[in-house]
Amino acid sequence: MYREIHGRTDPGAPVVVLSSGLGGAAHYWAPQIPALARDFRVIAYDQTGTGRSPGVLPPHYTIAHMATELAGLLAGLGVDKVHFIGHALGGLIGLQLALTHPSLIGRMVLVNAWAKTHPHTLRCFAIRKSLLRDTGVAAYVRAQPLFLYPAAWLAERQDWLAEQDAAGIAHFPPAGTVVQRIEAAEAFDLTGEIPRISAPALAIATRDDVLVPWTCSEELAGLLPAGRLVLRDQGGHACNITDAAAFDAIATAFLLESPG
Repeated sequence: MYREIHGRTDPGAPVVVLSSGLGGAAHYWAPQIPALARDFRVIAYDQTGTGRSPGVLPPHYTIAHMATELAGLLAGLGVDKVHFIGHALGGLIGLQLALTHPSLIGRMVLVNAWAKTHPHTLRCFAIRKSLLRDTGVAAYVRAQPLFLYPAAWLAERQDWLAEQDAAGIAHFPPAGTVVQRIEAAEAFDLTGEIPRISAPALAIATRDDVLVPWTCSEELAGLLPAGRLVLRDQGGHACNITDAAAFDAIATAFLLESPG
């Protein structure tokens, strides 16, 4: 898989892995990398079938497959311990990885993630799949920001939005791959297993997320034995982009906390 490595190069530097949501690409984390690179060695990667990691996904593709792929990437880099920041689907990968490779995970930041996919989120996913299958790539891409960003924030960034639409259409992965990734997220349910995760975890959520209800993060934090919740009023689903400075400060402070 394609990966980028930023930040500290000294031996023993703590490592942070950044795992994106449904889009799967490393560039989603561009606002975070400069801040995190001051304190950590930062690994960002394109998930299989997205961005610069082309590939055909196997039948019945799951979040467990994605976690196994990331574990293989880290093993190939000789990394045996990481902190983890995951957004939405990326957070699900972290939860799965913490179950299957518990010694690999240090601390986790889970952004608008969940233990079991919420009925509202399933409805949103069904709409997105329908747009892709029945209307096409352009409609899917142009609808995507409505699920990610607050309306007032988007309204002030029309030129940026047009650039994002054009890039998204030009570099869109095979439609079947996108559908498989959505269906992997739809099927996710680790409610009964999450209490076995011992890693300290911070669930970050926003009340105005229109894709994943903030109560999902509240439930997730309650299920995690060493979980806690930070709930913000605004920021939308992609709060690490809409309020990057605040997000970076919260995430960095948590990752740098001393054990105990």
